Amino acid sequence: MTGRWRRIPWTITCFATCLAAFLSVIVPVTATRADQLDAAKLSGALVRISATILPDSQSARSLGTEREGTGVVIDGAGLILTIGYTILEASQLQVTTGEGRGYPAEFVAYDQASGFGLLRAGMGFSAAPVRLGDSDAIKEGERAMVLTRQGSTGVQPVLIAAKREFAGYWEYLLDEAIFTTPPIMGFNGAALIDRKGELVGIGSLIVRDAVPAHGGIPGNMFVPVSALKPILADLLAFGRRQEPARPWLGVTLREEQGRLMVERVTPQSPAATVGIQPGDMIVGVAGQRPKGLADFYRKVWGLGPAGVTVPLELLRGPKLEPVAVPSADRYSTLKLNPTF
Repeated sequence: MTGRWRRIPWTITCFATCLAAFLSVIVPVTATRADQLDAAKLSGALVRISATILPDSQSARSLGTEREGTGVVIDGAGLILTIGYTILEASQLQVTTGEGRGYPAEFVAYDQASGFGLLRAGMGFSAAPVRLGDSDAIKEGERAMVLTRQGSTGVQPVLIAAKREFAGYWEYLLDEAIFTTPPIMGFNGAALIDRKGELVGIGSLIVRDAVPAHGGIPGNMFVPVSALKPILADLLAFGRRQEPARPWLGVTLREEQGRLMVERVTPQSPAATVGIQPGDMIVGVAGQRPKGLADFYRKVWGLGPAGVTVPLELLRGPKLEPVAVPSADRYSTLKLNPTF
């Protein structure tokens, strides 16, 4: 995914690498170290994903029509886990093994809440899967390993820098995400492997504040696999989780000193239909002041499922304006044609 998290100077990256190396010396670790794992064997479960996206799809405007990422085989029948934006609204999917063999693949599922995506490789594909680990058990300060099919470095030792809440500007919130350092560039869909050789996270972003203290140290954000386990059966059977969808507005937001500025409005979204514009400041939700991006999402989602009217208070210059937004189910706006 392109965006503000990806544009990090190489000097900062080098600094983060040195810092992580220093931390790895002073932080106690167990005798079983991540860099002692059989990386070559684990890499056999990784594929490169190539996705062609429908040009008139919603996600094509922000993510493009040609995407690549990494996928991780998680069962013996070619089921592959990745980050969902890589395959979202794809009309054609292909996976390529480390030996360079390509196979067609089919879209299986996308989960808006976690960000996970699933696809299945076609006939003839075979790979030993990686076991899903316990992402709740991994601790800050532990060593781990990142495997990716993108870029020149396929294996990189990392440090678990933090486990904390993450709020994304695209109406996305994780109660707990995993942050690692130093940063890797081939992050989308990359596999975070714990010291047992098990999958504990899927790469989503490069961030400036993996270590927030001292001005912030860059790294990567991984979605923990603990978010997959409760919904996997739903994703395989229905292509999405079977619970009421969250209300979606269609705004891209930036937090500024506790205030939320609208940076972008998705065309034909609920926000667009009521005239919300870039530059508007959201200062109220149902009569309450949101305390940052995460609190804003929780207040909106707490009003009810998709379809509920969301009363917002906007600041436009010196003027406050109330706006009632009839929310939607984002899945209804996406061009998804899953096969199971």
